[in-house]
Amino acid sequence: MSTYSTRAMSTLRKVDTCEPAMSRILTFLLLAATSALASDSTQAAIRRLDGSTITPAEIDATVTRLLSAAEVTGAGIAILDRGNVVYLKAYGFRDKDKKMPVTPDSVMTAASFTKVAFAYMVMQLVDQGLVDLDKPVYQYFPKPLSEYPDYQNLASDQRYKRITSRMLLDHASGFPNWRWLEEDRKLKIHFDPGSRFAYSGEGIVLLQRVIEAVTSKPLEELMQQHVFHPFGMTRTSMVWQPQFESDYANGYDEYGRSLGPERRKQADAAGSMQTTLRDFTRFMQAVMDGKGLHAQVRAQMLSPQIQIFSKYEFPTLSPATTDANRAIKLSYGLGWGLYWTPYGKAFFKEGHDEGWRNYTVCFDQQKSGIVIMTNSSNGEGIYKDLLETLQKNTFTPIEWEGFTPYSQLPPRPALKERKAIKLPPAVLDLYIGRYGQPNMVLTVRREGDHLSVQENDEPKQDLFPESGSEFFSNVADDVYTFQFDSQNHAFRMTLHTGGKDIIINRLDSGAR
Repeated sequence: MSTYSTRAMSTLRKVDTCEPAMSRILTFLLLAATSALASDSTQAAIRRLDGSTITPAEIDATVTRLLSAAEVTGAGIAILDRGNVVYLKAYGFRDKDKKMPVTPDSVMTAASFTKVAFAYMVMQLVDQGLVDLDKPVYQYFPKPLSEYPDYQNLASDQRYKRITSRMLLDHASGFPNWRWLEEDRKLKIHFDPGSRFAYSGEGIVLLQRVIEAVTSKPLEELMQQHVFHPFGMTRTSMVWQPQFESDYANGYDEYGRSLGPERRKQADAAGSMQTTLRDFTRFMQAVMDGKGLHAQVRAQMLSPQIQIFSKYEFPTLSPATTDANRAIKLSYGLGWGLYWTPYGKAFFKEGHDEGWRNYTVCFDQQKSGIVIMTNSSNGEGIYKDLLETLQKNTFTPIEWEGFTPYSQLPPRPALKERKAIKLPPAVLDLYIGRYGQPNMVLTVRREGDHLSVQENDEPKQDLFPESGSEFFSNVADDVYTFQFDSQNHAFRMTLHTGGKDIIINRLDSGAR
């Protein structure tokens, strides 16, 4: 499915070339959506890092041109200077088919922006003495970590007892990004904890469990109490809220196909946060000011914990190294990436999910920064131009983060034409069930004359039969092949995505 596909192929960035007429039409529609939206930006020129300025009109022209050229459905841009919001505006569409424009209050998927909001809450608990950054996290649980089902595979590797909250926040635990990327789908430690950087969602999920154990409170309640409510983030939550229905954005894939919103039901510290441009900009202001933290705790959060020599951020466990980022002292703090420039220290975070691409970077000394949020899988292709034009930031490690500019991407492959066949409801019912593993479950349901598949509580994806065992998605390139035993029971599926074949076993024994 689409989300699964993005995680498996997170380093692929592809773009297609448009026919000139279509490009002009899209440009017109984007301009119309932008002009129809009341701007929160000031009319004064905006100061950039080097002291030069850029006018709101120049920002409008730049963003509109890039959205059209890179086929980005919608975006929100905020600029901060001296800790103040000096520009805040949304562009393009939250619903392309209905021509509904993105607004600064449209709820969007934060993706891994979630991690820094979570990290800030953790640092508040550190500030209060409830969490010790250097205490092995297994000691926070009432029984050995390896006795919990999701961590039983660590029993044979006692290095798990050396993992601390600091290592989970600076991504030095030794865990993969996600266990399902492993050939055997089992969680394991790949290097001595604390010895190197390797970005890990698994590490953040473990820290979530630590924090919930320490406080005896669920994550959503903690985030509302410590971050969202105090910072005025009234349209932000770790799970979907009914009030979001009035103004939300759909995510769109590389081909411009709608993936819908992510109506998450379970709080996930690694990526479930739903927020808006306005709310997340408020959060960045709070980080700049150190709101809710003592100065020394904030300084520790934004101090280098581990230097980064990996050639690329993804794939996370690649052994390739480089000295290319030594000059900017690329490193990781507690939840934040860090680098140094002639303008001082910068802290940054990216967010990447299927249909959603987000980026923020702030310069601590000047208290200047930018927030970029997009509801398009093509969003990363415009980061470089936006940073260099709007901020005069030529220092961000674009290549390390995998943000290939849209103009340098190869043409996107044409979509394969597929034709659905008709299968009787009784046959479709044979596929219904749950597939996957304890922390990643794909639920297959019948939807009239076709199936749907849903990863955990993420958006459903329709699947249409191309044969008696093979189903395809009409909004992604994913193909699912089901295998049957001698009793005509579907016991396994294989997901074909991005050139990979991912085997996913059935978890239950019957239809539901």
